[in-house]
Amino acid sequence: MIALAEPMGRIAYDEKNSAAFAAGRQLNLDGLAAWRAAVARHLPARAGLRLLDLGAGTGTWSAAFRQWYGAEVLAVEPAAAMRARCAYPVLVAGRAEALPVAAASLDGAWISTVIHHLPDLPAVAAELRRTLRPGAPVLIRSVFAGRGGGISLFRWFPEALRVVESYPSVADICAAFGEAGFAPVALESVPQVTAPSLGAAAVGLRRAAHTPLLLLDDADYDRGVARLRAAADRAPEAPVVDSLDLLVLR
Repeated sequence: MIALAEPMGRIAYDEKNSAAFAAGRQLNLDGLAAWRAAVARHLPARAGLRLLDLGAGTGTWSAAFRQWYGAEVLAVEPAAAMRARCAYPVLVAGRAEALPVAAASLDGAWISTVIHHLPDLPAVAAELRRTLRPGAPVLIRSVFAGRGGGISLFRWFPEALRVVESYPSVADICAAFGEAGFAPVALESVPQVTAPSLGAAAVGLRRAAHTPLLLLDDADYDRGVARLRAAADRAPEAPVVDSLDLLVLR
């Protein structure tokens, strides 16, 4: 959820961007049933499960995993402004390339909408190999280059797909993680309710909360806002359902 390479990531999560993220990117657990099922297929719940939430942001996923699976979740977040907004109690500062975690101490790693902020994927993979127990999965939730078609945001801001095309592809990630001995075992598209309605999406949109929107020029952004508002005027109660990818490596 958050840039782990401050200030090397695509955007820096300072006070402004962190506030926008907290206001505009919160997910309701009721809309994430498909994600709960998808994660459970690759990380079965058991007593004592210890999971890393890498780039935990405001702690939405950490709280979800504790609620869903009773997992012990270690939330790692480098941005001080994001940590200040995180209600999840087991939160530490840290970077993906140098985790404050003992070797072979984790049963899985969760990386949600973060991978495109990490400039040195082989180093990240090597650090995860160090900290994960043998056979433990890395679960990457993301929009990958070439696979942005399931995201409603890009219907209103089609120019933002150019930004996504600069993100790592599935092949890029598999190659980088392969250097540390990881192999892909699953790639699936998982739906979620991102906003309860188009009206709510239009009201709640925060440019600073979305990396692709921040990297647009102002004219493209303004045209996208107009498209979103027009869509909301036509069908204000329609839910916003998106599909992101889940890539699993072991």
